[in-house]
Amino acid sequence: MAGSVTARLAELGLELPPAHPPVATYVGWAITGRQIWVSGQGPVWGQEIRHAGTVGAELDLEQGRAAARLTALNLLAQASEALAGDLDRISRCVKVFGLVNAAPGFLDAHRVIDGASDLIVDVLGPAGRHARAAVTASALPMGIAVELDAVFDFT
Repeated sequence: MAGSVTARLAELGLELPPAHPPVATYVGWAITGRQIWVSGQGPVWGQEIRHAGTVGAELDLEQGRAAARLTALNLLAQASEALAGDLDRISRCVKVFGLVNAAPGFLDAHRVIDGASDLIVDVLGPAGRHARAAVTASALPMGIAVELDAVFDFT
C-alpha cells in the first residue's frame, strides 16, 4: 500500500522526478543523526533542465515559482532515495535555503521560493512548515533559475 505522502503526491497530480545524480564532487544527500541534508537541487527532470534563465528578465515571477516547485520535487526525490522510497519517514522539513537567479533589482525572491515552500507544505502537511532563506544570485550553475537545499528530520 502506498504511504500517505505518496498518496498525497498522487492526489495533487504530482510525481517525483528521478533523483538527479551529483554533477561535481559531492553527494546528493547525507544523513547525520536523524536528519537528511539534501544538496543543492535545480529545476530538472532527469537530465533535462526545465527552467533556465534569469527571473525578472527572461522569466517572470510565475515561471520562477514553477521552477521552485519542480526544484522542491527534486528535494523530495533525494529524500526519498535517502529513505529507500519511504517518504512517510519524514517527520519534519526543518529548513529550506533558496537561491533565485535574478535580474539586478529583482526584489521578489521570497515570492519565487514560496512556490517551493507551498509545495512542501502541500505534500507533507504541517510537517512541511520550515525555516527558510530566499536570496538572489547573479548566476546559478548551468543557468538554472532556482537552486534549493534542505534539511529534513526523519524517524
